[in-house]
Amino acid sequence: MASMKDIKRRKMSIQSTEQITKAMKLVATVKLQKAKGRAENSRPYFDAMYGTVSSMLAASGTINHPFLKEGESSRKAIITLTGNRGLAGGYNANVERLVTGSGFDKDDCVIYAVGTKGRDYLKKRGYSIAADYSEAINAPMYADAMEIGKKVLEDFKAGEIGEIYLAYTSFKNTVVHEPRLLKLLPLKAEDILADAQEEEVSAPLTYEPEAEVALDHIIPKYINSLIYGALMEAVASENGARMTAMDNATNNADEMISDLSLKYNRARQSSITQELTEIIAGANALA
Repeated sequence: MASMKDIKRRKMSIQSTEQITKAMKLVATVKLQKAKGRAENSRPYFDAMYGTVSSMLAASGTINHPFLKEGESSRKAIITLTGNRGLAGGYNANVERLVTGSGFDKDDCVIYAVGTKGRDYLKKRGYSIAADYSEAINAPMYADAMEIGKKVLEDFKAGEIGEIYLAYTSFKNTVVHEPRLLKLLPLKAEDILADAQEEEVSAPLTYEPEAEVALDHIIPKYINSLIYGALMEAVASENGARMTAMDNATNNADEMISDLSLKYNRARQSSITQELTEIIAGANALA
């Protein structure tokens, strides 16, 4: 059995750790409320953008546009949204597994990393990191989404990549977060209508200016909107996961402290009993 001194030292160590987990839980809770509000407030706009582009493609028939055709390159760009810190349960690992378990050959994948955890993990496993936007996840703005979108679209137009995917965590509620791998380009009506709400189209769509010119402006905004929406969802999901992880850690610490307190009291009782036995034995020997 461990000595009383060892038990007391371990108990104090766990109590110190518990104070940290409690503080981190409180910080994550405050951040979650802010991030949750931003995600919920921005979602209607991005849902409308998603549905609008879906309806346009469904109504337009076949349009000859670079964003709607398969690229010449076999390389796949994956925009990965993870955190810059750990201690968030399986949040980062879930996104990392989306990439490694996608079935894509890592030699044909190019990573546009947002978050150092995903960047470092994938880099160690041989994935090529084309760009790093990890600072953007700390306080994402629409300008960050535009910068990322501009880079991947330029590489797509240049033929350096043939497909673009987005790996992120969708925020459902405080405790439910769903990792998603979403295809962004090449954009096809059947791809996005699978997730968007289908609307009946009764007449062909008329473009002013021409369809190709209109899509040159609309699709980049559509891509930027999806990236920004994913950033909002990712931040809310990360803080929700961290709050849950720290709450579980605090509860586990409480259980360990209770268990150590019981062991300490038993060890103290045993020590007192032994001392009394020795005193009584000594007294009897003197008598």
